[in-house]
Amino acid sequence: MTSPISLTMGMREWTLLLVLSLLWGGSFFFVGVAVQDLPPLTIVALRVSLAAVGLWGVVLILGLRPSRQWQVWLAFLGMGTINNAIPFSLIVWGQTQIASGLASILNATTPLFTVVVATCLLTDERATPLKVLGVVIGFLGVVVMIGLPASSEPTPWLPQLAILGAAMSYAFGGVYGRRFKALGVHPILTAAGQVTASGLIMMPIAMSLEGTQALSTASVHSWGAILGLALFSTSLAYIIYFKLLESAGATNLLLVTLLVPGSAILLGILFLNESITATQLAGLGLIALGLSAIDGRLWSRLVTAKP
Repeated sequence: MTSPISLTMGMREWTLLLVLSLLWGGSFFFVGVAVQDLPPLTIVALRVSLAAVGLWGVVLILGLRPSRQWQVWLAFLGMGTINNAIPFSLIVWGQTQIASGLASILNATTPLFTVVVATCLLTDERATPLKVLGVVIGFLGVVVMIGLPASSEPTPWLPQLAILGAAMSYAFGGVYGRRFKALGVHPILTAAGQVTASGLIMMPIAMSLEGTQALSTASVHSWGAILGLALFSTSLAYIIYFKLLESAGATNLLLVTLLVPGSAILLGILFLNESITATQLAGLGLIALGLSAIDGRLWSRLVTAKP
């Protein structure tokens, strides 16, 4: 099922991880715009279906040949279910009832779930005390940076559980996706097959439960958000996702959820004229400290440098 990976990421992997965090950081914005006009399941169905069209276009341009093995397509179906259909639906539904900041914090628990799942299911991604410490420090950094929601009214617990369920589903998806390298499937074909499978799942569900009336009344802004969500936060993002998964493994890959809130803040500074606060800087510092512990190289040098 699995094949060897490098547990220590180099500059290339860290750069790809940062780019992926920017793409997924933008997804919270796109969803926030789209939910004003479109129901949750319809957004998910459009996201994965349009992403599939974009990815198969890339496949054709590059001249890649899809696999004819039924085992590969069955794996696409499994990956599309646990890594797209389930978590996307849970997150979009959750965001209709809770703030995006709280959703980001809950989504940042993904590495915690991944450490547990990978330790239980993968022989080459066992948790180490330093890695667990790094994940906990990074998660605390996300909480400090975003801040807990201040409201006199209680936040509904079911949407929060939905986001946590999505985080756990992502963890299983990352571990499950390790099989595609062993099957010899190109990362772009894996991305295309995954979103195609999830599109086939979500489109009939969305149409039967939510209908198509909202499609004709949605604004230009909502359609623009859907296109951005599909082409950038899904198509391009999953090309990078599967490339990282085959080289760095599930645990390292899903550290991206710790970087997503920081990327969202960076996007706000660059494009919305927002400013960064001292608290946000402190949170980013904790995230950086946590990521350095997970990487381990700097900490090992500090230990060996002691007299």
